[in-house]
Amino acid sequence: MKLTQRHSSISDTRASGLQQIGSSLALAHSAGLVGTLLGKPSRNYYRRLDKPPYSPPGWLFGVVWPILYTLMGLAHFLVRRRGQNDVRYRDEAKRALRMYSVQWSLNSLWSALFFGMRSPFIALAEIALLWASIVATIRRFGRVSRLAAWLLVPYLAWVSFAAVLNFTIWKLNP
Repeated sequence: MKLTQRHSSISDTRASGLQQIGSSLALAHSAGLVGTLLGKPSRNYYRRLDKPPYSPPGWLFGVVWPILYTLMGLAHFLVRRRGQNDVRYRDEAKRALRMYSVQWSLNSLWSALFFGMRSPFIALAEIALLWASIVATIRRFGRVSRLAAWLLVPYLAWVSFAAVLNFTIWKLNP
């Protein structure tokens, strides 16, 4: 193989990897966009709710979620790439990415339930399903890439906190 052909092949591989990272990140971040569109969050609604003293300031959500979506996207990329590049992981990666799709859908749905329907109770039931689906996704991802699984742990921690907050808001606002 000529040097220029080899260099071209390496460049194509890098470009393909960057495209895959970009699409994985875009997919992860689109959960927030879909949630916003479905929920049409009302700042006035959330401001009017009684909240516990440990409720974080509103601006913190705008900082935390993009970080979590980025970690989710990187985890997705790692599992997807391993499934494409290593036949031993192909089937497990497919199952893991299907589970990822389930948690992605539940993540997007929560805003619609909490903000759109203004139903902390229904959102609480849904966040329990979301939490379980994140745990299942972490387990599935761990079979393909330990790093991918660990990248989802902060997401699980935040959703755990969000579930406690959701529960308390439901109790304070009958």
